[in-house]
Amino acid sequence: MDLIHLICKLCDIPSINLKEAIYDGDEEQKFMELLDGRIKQHDRDIEKMCNYHYQGFIDSIRELLQVRSQAQKLNTEIVELNTSLQQSSERVMEKTEELVKARKVEANIAATIQSLQSCLPVLTTYSKLQKQMKEKRYYPALKTLEQLEHQYLPRVANYRFSSQMKESIPKLRENIKEASMSDLKDFLENIRKVSARIGEVAMRHTSEQLIVDPGIIKKKKKKAPHPPNPFTGEVDKEEGLDVDDLSAQDLIDFSPVYRCLHIYSVLGSRGDFETYYRKQRKQQATLVLQPPTNMHESIDGYKMYMHSVLGFFVVEDHVLNTGNGLIDRTYLDELWSFAVGKIVNTLRTHSAYCTDATLMLKIKNLIMLFITTLRNYGYSVNQVFEVLHEIRDHYNEVLMQRWVGVFREILDEESFLPAEVETQEEYDAVVSAFPFHDDDLDNSPFPKTFPFSPLVPNVYQQVKEFIYACLKFSEDLGLSQGEVDDMIRKSTNLLLTRTFTGCLSSVFRKPSLGLTQVIQIIVDTRYLEEATVYLEEFVSNITGCRSELSLRAGKEAGGHLFGVARDDAEKQICEKLKRKLDEFVELEAYDWLLVEPQGHASSFITDLIAFLNSTFTSFTDLPGEVAQVACKSACEHIAKSLMGMVLNDEVKQISMGALQQLNLDTIQCEQFAASEPVGGLEEGSLLCYFTDLRQLLDLFMSWDWPTYFHDYGQENSKYQHVSPNTAIILLEKIREADKKTVFSVLKKSERDKKKLLETVLKQLRQLALTASQQQQ
Repeated sequence: MDLIHLICKLCDIPSINLKEAIYDGDEEQKFMELLDGRIKQHDRDIEKMCNYHYQGFIDSIRELLQVRSQAQKLNTEIVELNTSLQQSSERVMEKTEELVKARKVEANIAATIQSLQSCLPVLTTYSKLQKQMKEKRYYPALKTLEQLEHQYLPRVANYRFSSQMKESIPKLRENIKEASMSDLKDFLENIRKVSARIGEVAMRHTSEQLIVDPGIIKKKKKKAPHPPNPFTGEVDKEEGLDVDDLSAQDLIDFSPVYRCLHIYSVLGSRGDFETYYRKQRKQQATLVLQPPTNMHESIDGYKMYMHSVLGFFVVEDHVLNTGNGLIDRTYLDELWSFAVGKIVNTLRTHSAYCTDATLMLKIKNLIMLFITTLRNYGYSVNQVFEVLHEIRDHYNEVLMQRWVGVFREILDEESFLPAEVETQEEYDAVVSAFPFHDDDLDNSPFPKTFPFSPLVPNVYQQVKEFIYACLKFSEDLGLSQGEVDDMIRKSTNLLLTRTFTGCLSSVFRKPSLGLTQVIQIIVDTRYLEEATVYLEEFVSNITGCRSELSLRAGKEAGGHLFGVARDDAEKQICEKLKRKLDEFVELEAYDWLLVEPQGHASSFITDLIAFLNSTFTSFTDLPGEVAQVACKSACEHIAKSLMGMVLNDEVKQISMGALQQLNLDTIQCEQFAASEPVGGLEEGSLLCYFTDLRQLLDLFMSWDWPTYFHDYGQENSKYQHVSPNTAIILLEKIREADKKTVFSVLKKSERDKKKLLETVLKQLRQLALTASQQQQ
């Protein structure tokens, strides 16, 4: 506020008007005067007022003086109070600061609690994740990881650890993936080891279904824990299941496969997992299909192989049904098609090495159980079943090899003499062992002699045993009665025609076997052939196939079963006769320079013919054709032996006297041939064997060369069996013998004979040359 306004206020003059009056007019001096007067008046008023209030002022001063001392006292008290307050306030300040700090801590704690409350689900979930990873519960861990990533981490996105966790999530996923794959690898390794056990259990369950015998002893059953949950990994703590009651797939925990499949499915790599699993299982299939070394040596090798193969495909079937499409039927069919070829080749190869019929029966039963188990799981087993038919054929061959030993043992112990019995019990034993009935023999007194040797009933019984053995393998093969019947008949025929005949052939080659024993063998084979009709009936009764056609065919085939053996026996008879005849021939040494013949047959010829007569008399039990063949063979061999003696290169000279003696011997042999030593021969059939020798001797004895040269080459020639070469050989030997006579050249007749001989030799050589050219 300016001075003018103050003055106006003090003088009670309106300030606006005064200002206008002072500045607008010339009243400034007047205004100042008025102002001074007014000031003086106020001074007087102030002085009056002061005088009026002076005493009070004095009193006030006095009071102020008192107040001063009191003020000083108060000041002192205030200072003291201030000091006291300052001291108190310092503690209060300390407490206040502490309180502030406590408030801040409290606020921080509250903020921390709030933060922790928001972070606690994340940390709990992460801790749960780590625990699940540690416990190898990978599928729940993967679910927890997804929950952590999408539900909890976004709530704590402003925290630094959140970003670190977020960055570690891909790595955790990869760790889960790798860990689950590691578990799968462990599973694959474990399943490879356990496959054999799975296959064994599966086959045992199949066998238990097939066996209905209530008397089977049940083993004490062990308890097995429940398998863990494939997703949570939790194990039921209740009492486990019986091991024997478990199915094959319950013996192994498949949860690693399911977990890994789900994990890879969630991670979008299901295709990679399926490819990996199938590839690994195919590689394992290749290993499983490799048979153990020397599998054919024992049944354990076959069991190990079949259990492993079966266990592998039982596992695959379980995965097919429970693996949520991990494998499909097409894949499994392709894998089985690949495997069945390997299985067939393995069984075919190793069974071919087996030479034990008992072992082959066990193998057959094991394969049948193997086939049935596979069929129960839906696999096609036709190819494997066909192998059984091949093994059956090999089994029959093995049986035949076994019966080779049986027959050889029988033949080694056989004396090949007619069987003799002393008592009725012995007689009944032979008759019951071999179907034979003869009223004359029944009524004859003891001891009784059968026409056959003990070989016949022994072989007959062994053939029946062979039939039983063949039938054992054919059981449960699904063959019709006719097929079984045909198989047994063929095998039996082979047993007799090949196995038994082969054993007989080895017997025939024994030098100790006499002619009488060979004859008995032929008789025995005839009785065995006749008994084939009873074997046919025996087979029909066993198989239940009584076909008249098959029985008739069996009867027809029975007559040829021992054809080879009979032929061999006939050859042996002939060979033994020839060897015996050779012994007689070797005993006689001809004097090829004999001047005059003895006038009768040589002694060796006489002895030889006597031997033949006695021998052919003993041939009465032989079939007529056998005796006839033997007789023909003997006559032929005698004729060839005599001819061979004449043409022998070691004999350089032959006199006419020696030829005349040979002629006498030949006449004796011809008389034997004409006497029909065995019945049933055509007239003159034996004399034909001596035709070559007879014509040769007649030619040289009569010296009928003109007729020889004239009729040579004609069908009705008198000497058509005398070849030029044979005549040349004999003529040269006669010429050499004539040279020994020193004085023969002095006789005209001898000189003429010599010239004739040279002429004949020349013509014979010309004929021989011409014949040789014509043949070329």
